[in-house]
Amino acid sequence: QVQLVESGGGLVQAGGSLRLSCETSGRTFKSYSMGWFRQAPGKEREFVAAVNWSGRVTNYADSVKGRFTISRDNAKNTMYLQMNSLKPEDTAVYYCAATEKSYSGSLQGLYDYWGQGTQVTVSS
Repeated sequence: QVQLVESGGGLVQAGGSLRLSCETSGRTFKSYSMGWFRQAPGKEREFVAAVNWSGRVTNYADSVKGRFTISRDNAKNTMYLQMNSLKPEDTAVYYCAATEKSYSGSLQGLYDYWGQGTQVTVSS
């Protein structure tokens, strides 16, 4: 069973930065593609970013391109989301997800494992 644990959320002013981490249990982390999703109050969960097993292929939602950077450290079984120039509309619970499939895209149904989420709040 794969477990994903997010950390790094918090309260930040608009224009600020946060770095989220997703630590994954298991010895096969480097074989998973990983993704970040978010859910704002009253809205459906949406795709934010994804990265393939090697870290060389990334994919971003248009709303975060140029501001967020996804990365991973396979030696530490950890994925990251560096969030810069944060906006109030980035306020949401952020979830990390993993898939054993060769897929690094936005379709939530293709991800096999999910974390519990971490709250990010951006004040104006």
